[in-house]
Amino acid sequence: MSTATIAPRRSVRGFGAAPGQWVTTVLPWVVLVVLYIALVVRAPNYMTSGPLSVLTYSATILGVVAIGQTCVILIGGIDLSVSTVMTMTNVVSASIIGGGNTNDRLLQAVVVSLALGAVVGVLNGLIITKLGLPDMIATLAMMTIVYGALTLYSASHLKSGYAPALVDFITKPVLGFIMPAAAAWLVLGVVLILVFNKTSFGRQVYAVGLSRGASHAAGISVVRTTIILYAISGVCAAAAGVLLTGQLRGMQLASGNPYQLWTIAAVVLGGTSIFGGRGGYGNTIAGVAIIVVLQMGLLNILGIGQAAQNILYGLVILVMLVIFRFGSRRTGDST
Repeated sequence: MSTATIAPRRSVRGFGAAPGQWVTTVLPWVVLVVLYIALVVRAPNYMTSGPLSVLTYSATILGVVAIGQTCVILIGGIDLSVSTVMTMTNVVSASIIGGGNTNDRLLQAVVVSLALGAVVGVLNGLIITKLGLPDMIATLAMMTIVYGALTLYSASHLKSGYAPALVDFITKPVLGFIMPAAAAWLVLGVVLILVFNKTSFGRQVYAVGLSRGASHAAGISVVRTTIILYAISGVCAAAAGVLLTGQLRGMQLASGNPYQLWTIAAVVLGGTSIFGGRGGYGNTIAGVAIIVVLQMGLLNILGIGQAAQNILYGLVILVMLVIFRFGSRRTGDST
């Protein structure tokens, strides 16, 4: 059995959508446009570069960590450790840079942070593949371990600093409202889309998402693919944590907490099946933008309290999931 035999159909170039899946391909972008129009009607200044810059660098941080979450959800997994990894690398990078504002230790902070993220991701993959634990349980356990290690580390490393170069990289626009970090994120997104749609590894990812057993029978290394994708998730979460250091200009315990739900929601809102085997990063970008416009823009502008925000936010996700499910059944392709 070849990889092509068990790989899903993905005719929409760059987005990983199956034939007939116009609902999951088009709907996220339609919702994004509608929400943005509503935001601009309520607050016209969101058409200017200042507020747009805030939305852009917020989307960049979420978009980077959502790269990894998309990868693992495509194989039917989930990574519940990303928020803790983000917090860990925020704290570690800020403490390595040290007190004050200096670029001297920025490279060291980035290398150490990315290495830590890779280690956590590889360990997640090994626990899942070698011990046979469910992805959710394995990554939840890793989240707890990392949080404990972070608590011990932060108790003895209280110096917090930031590098002006990192702050400029994530927050200073160089073209309109686009900052260097946002441009780098979009380049990474395009590369990921091409990998998913144009390479044998991408086909293997979709095949593993459809059926790990069938993929193994077809000669695909499910273990290797799983470990690589979880390593990518760990590195992406670590990179996002470093970007948080630039945004926050220092460390903040629990800084990554909101991103756990947001990353999963971004992937789901983009139409990627939570069961794996269908979807792609192209629409995850739309999901990221929906969350940023809704959570960090429209709901705040409307003066809605946090409790009501959570309810409306959950309802949007629920409604879109129902529409995706209905659209999949209408096209004869089950989610």
